[in-house]
Amino acid sequence: MSEAFNPVDGTRIAFQETGSGIPLVMVHGSALSRAIWRGFGYVRALKDDYRLILVDMRGHGLSGKPHGRDDYAMSLVIGDLLAVYEAAGIDAAHYLGYSFGARVGFTLAETHPERLLSFISAGGSYRIGSGVVSSLFFPGYDEALGSGGMQAFVDGWEAEAGVTLDAATVNAFLANDPMALQAYFRRLDVEEGVDEARLPSIQTPSLLLAGTDDRGRYRDSERAAALMPHARFEPLPGRGHGDTLFPSGPVLDLVRPFLAEQSSPQRR
Repeated sequence: MSEAFNPVDGTRIAFQETGSGIPLVMVHGSALSRAIWRGFGYVRALKDDYRLILVDMRGHGLSGKPHGRDDYAMSLVIGDLLAVYEAAGIDAAHYLGYSFGARVGFTLAETHPERLLSFISAGGSYRIGSGVVSSLFFPGYDEALGSGGMQAFVDGWEAEAGVTLDAATVNAFLANDPMALQAYFRRLDVEEGVDEARLPSIQTPSLLLAGTDDRGRYRDSERAAALMPHARFEPLPGRGHGDTLFPSGPVLDLVRPFLAEQSSPQRR
């Protein structure tokens, strides 16, 4: 396990490297950790071709878990990633983000395009607004975290979705600090995202994926692909937000050729 430190507030960011080749930074979604990439089979599928850099976002996994809402401002999250780049000794990398990890990727593409060889968004959106956390999880999630911690959060989401979550997701959720996650969600609910008018200026080659049952992210991904000059949208049939990444086979069938194309000598 390696670590980087945000130069603004000193928050520790844990990351793990495996594999060899062109670097590929992988960033998980809300309430998860870098463990999902291994648990869902992405590490096994990609490590022979890429140097994988698996990041635990602040408030998640083995990274620092501050309890203040403004400790999770997007500017600090971007600073975390840049600190990881520096600690790993890389100037630019491919980037794969799921959910909020994808949202961070949109900001990185807008503000630091020189750091991205390509961008893959899975179940992501360029915008965030009030009520997004409730729509993704369930109304009352904040009260559940405050009164019953992570178990109450998992129980509430399963009840709302009417499904039993996979073991890898449940284990990642239960490992969270509920107070840190509560602060993270409260900041997420007031973030504005990337202005749609800025999307045409994003030149990074991009692959935008979303499930056909993940209506908000489907709509936003399709819209972003229409506005970003080097982006394309690929739907994931029959998938909602929570199962965007798993099973991994159909997703990897889209990700691997895209990465190979962007990694070709003619592209570099």
